[in-house]
Amino acid sequence: MTNAITRRAALTSGLAASAASCATRPKMTPYVAVSEGSVGVFAHGVASGDPGPTSVVIWTRVSVDASPRARVIWETAADEAFTDMRGKGETETGPARDWTVKIVLRDLQPGETIYYRFRIGNVYSPVGRTKTLPVGAIEAARFAVISCSNYPFGYFNVYDLIARRDDLDAFIHLGDYIYEYSTEGYGGETGAALGRDHQPTHEIVSLADYRARHAQYKADPASQAVHAAHPLISIWDDHETSNDSWKDGAENHQPETEGEWEARRRAAPQAYYEWMPVRDPEEGRLAEALFRSSTFGDLLTVTAIETRLMAGARQFEYSKVLPTLKTPEDIERFRNDVLWDPTREMLGEAQLDFIDRSFRTAAGAGQPWRLIANQIIMAKVTMPDLTPHITEEDIVALEEQWSEARAFVEISKLGLPANFDAWDGYPAARERFYDLATAAGADNMIVVTGDTHTWWANDLVARDGRHMGVELGTHSVTSPSPFARSFLGGRGADYALLTNRDNKHVRYLSGEYHGYISLTVNHDNARAEFVAVDTIESQNYNAFTKAAFDIKKSKDGAKFSDADGLGFKEGFLF
Repeated sequence: MTNAITRRAALTSGLAASAASCATRPKMTPYVAVSEGSVGVFAHGVASGDPGPTSVVIWTRVSVDASPRARVIWETAADEAFTDMRGKGETETGPARDWTVKIVLRDLQPGETIYYRFRIGNVYSPVGRTKTLPVGAIEAARFAVISCSNYPFGYFNVYDLIARRDDLDAFIHLGDYIYEYSTEGYGGETGAALGRDHQPTHEIVSLADYRARHAQYKADPASQAVHAAHPLISIWDDHETSNDSWKDGAENHQPETEGEWEARRRAAPQAYYEWMPVRDPEEGRLAEALFRSSTFGDLLTVTAIETRLMAGARQFEYSKVLPTLKTPEDIERFRNDVLWDPTREMLGEAQLDFIDRSFRTAAGAGQPWRLIANQIIMAKVTMPDLTPHITEEDIVALEEQWSEARAFVEISKLGLPANFDAWDGYPAARERFYDLATAAGADNMIVVTGDTHTWWANDLVARDGRHMGVELGTHSVTSPSPFARSFLGGRGADYALLTNRDNKHVRYLSGEYHGYISLTVNHDNARAEFVAVDTIESQNYNAFTKAAFDIKKSKDGAKFSDADGLGFKEGFLF
């Protein structure tokens, strides 16, 4: 009798080796054209974003001596040398908006490449390059998808790598663009070793604090390079305000020492709108309503959603849930009633209405794809039982980094969601989103997700078994993964394989190597390449494709059709 290979048996012979091989770092120059004198006056570079068919935002910030205002000239052209000038104007900035400059260029042509720059007196900024959205028939759309750029944890080599490309329509940042921690907090030790300490050194709470932190991130050369090279489509996650934020608070906000949450909740978005190339809120629209959509011809619509400040309910915490689960009946009650409480909101009615309109407009236009820019894991992921694999010594060591570690390990044997700060913590809200997508004809949905600092390829399946589409999770620019080998006492990679094995909707999972998703969408299929860098501890790095996935259209929604670069066990589990 021949024994069948099972998902469990596939893990018994050691960890799978990565099939990816390193390639030499591209020998291209990042797209930043710097003029003499610009480093001092335009110390934070230039950026563009929030593109439309006939408009796009361009941005810079001027560093000036104490003055009530500064007069800034902006110019656009069809070429980098500015021999074919297209537009010119002037504006003023000052301390009310932290000396940032944001211009919405209008009356442009769809699918147009535009070069732009700023000037104060005779000093020019670096030159930026941007694009408007195409209309009508297009063959393909190409994106770089990134998340979680924590300054102290390493160099922004992923930004540098994306800046060297000249074939992108946009880069999509899924949040955690900045982090709020002090130099004694998350990443502080690594930052000290690399000479990348957070500034200011304390945790940021006030408007001045958030402005200073944004300024530090924008001063990074790789950040300036990627912003100068491509337009940005962005959505925030929690660290733009504070860790594990919801509409009424955050895990990392202590009112006793840090003041009222509402003050911080106002300050963080104000700094974000000042320092990011996104359109300011329209009159009467709440600042936290950052959700928006971008249409790429007859091919797809990118719908960026907001899951934190608009309507998000408070997350469950392992340490608070565990003491309530004393019997099997308690566990079932929590799983079926508490988790599925229909009042636990994620998006809110206003945003659901917006998403419905976005989906219906795309369906009416005959677009074959929907691309959702999403912060937190949407797929159902049940925690594997870690208790046979983790020692007391491991738990004690992990508790030094994470206070919830012991409760996390204990609760892992109960078959509950792996992450309460994900859509799994709000399953009724997820079903509302799925039902809306079905009713609006949002076929062939691809969800791109950040937050976890981990590579994912997931099937999205509703409670009643409907296949809703696929999810692609990107690793981080710098933040460490809980599925990396070094996590859980050196068992992080085993944890990844266990999670993959025990969850049929998780097709691929890896915490190794930082990077971005290179996503190309054609009319009949899409391809996602997980492009990685071999180090963030040095600015000398190699780049390689860690894994790649082909996605096809189907009458049941987008589905994975093939995968490349997977190890034996990864390939079997896929």
